Amino acid sequence: MLENEVIGMGKNSGKGSGGQRGPMTPQAASRVQSAGAKNPGSRTAQTGFPARAQSAAAKGSRGAK
Repeated sequence: MLENEVIGMGKNSGKGSGGQRGPMTPQAASRVQSAGAKNPGSRTAQTGFPARAQSAAAKGSRGAK
């Protein structure tokens, strides 16, 4: 029984695992940046992803007018 539960716990399973894909919105970029600021030692903060998220959101919002 426990073995079946462990099999379903992959990297992208469950809620909040980032399974939703689409354009990076300014709100989503803000959440990423906030999470990185709260935990500067996290992998998200150390990889520079918050800055890339902000850049992607800015590029995406330019064409949405």
